[in-house]
Amino acid sequence: MKLLRFGPAGQEKPGLLDSEGRIRDLSGIVSDIAGETLTDSGLSKLAGLDVATLPVVDGVAQESIRLGACVGSIGKFICIGLNYADHAAESGMEIPPEPVVFNKWTSAVVGPDDNVEIPRGAEKTDWEVELGVVIGNGGRYIDEADAMNHVAGFCVVNDVSERDFQLNRSGTWDKGKGCDTFGPTGPWLVTKDEVGNYDDLGMWLEVDGKRYQNGSSSTMYYKVPFLIHYLSQMMSLQPGDVISTGTPPGVGMGQKPAVYLKGGEVMKLGIDKLGVQTQKVVRA
Repeated sequence: MKLLRFGPAGQEKPGLLDSEGRIRDLSGIVSDIAGETLTDSGLSKLAGLDVATLPVVDGVAQESIRLGACVGSIGKFICIGLNYADHAAESGMEIPPEPVVFNKWTSAVVGPDDNVEIPRGAEKTDWEVELGVVIGNGGRYIDEADAMNHVAGFCVVNDVSERDFQLNRSGTWDKGKGCDTFGPTGPWLVTKDEVGNYDDLGMWLEVDGKRYQNGSSSTMYYKVPFLIHYLSQMMSLQPGDVISTGTPPGVGMGQKPAVYLKGGEVMKLGIDKLGVQTQKVVRA
């Protein structure tokens, strides 16, 4: 299934994308694509529906219909840094002996095609296409071998980053990662059964039509099951938590000379099977 949230910001309704690319309204079935809806029992309920009986929403997703983030009421937005060896190299860093973990504040979450805002005082705003993992069944101390039983599905994330805030402002990476609008998520949450091999998905990102990132989830160093296991030693993972798993090479910071967003650009990015995002960059 491709699950989504549609409508004006703050008023999104739950829906799914049918086989013909039309949005079907799920608001008579569930209150949101969030929390318990994403557990095994919640997804089984949705999978058992006769899609043809669900109301069709007039318009076209991502054209005449705005989509919100594909997960509502995200509890934790957990991110992994330096998880692709080639990206670590372009950043002048090595793969760490354990995963680098940081957070995006939930106020960063926006829809896949909403504007991205450069914060006031920012001069080094950058892009990162990433594979997002959505937790379905919660847990603590999860065995790596059982980790995928805790996954509801996958989505596209743009881990927008303000490098000066991140690296030069006397603190953790969170300062440059959680600014408002720095977490475009979606367009849809694709359930793991439909994604299949999540470990070999093409990933790309363009700015104003120029391809900067062109990689694959196959080069991820710490794999999804290990990341779930690792994080669950330190926190409870809960339904609707999102884990953004790192980016392949091609970020602005890694260009020679470095290239950063100034305002007015259009970012377009996507991951095989998971859809495409498009964001205009504006200044706050």
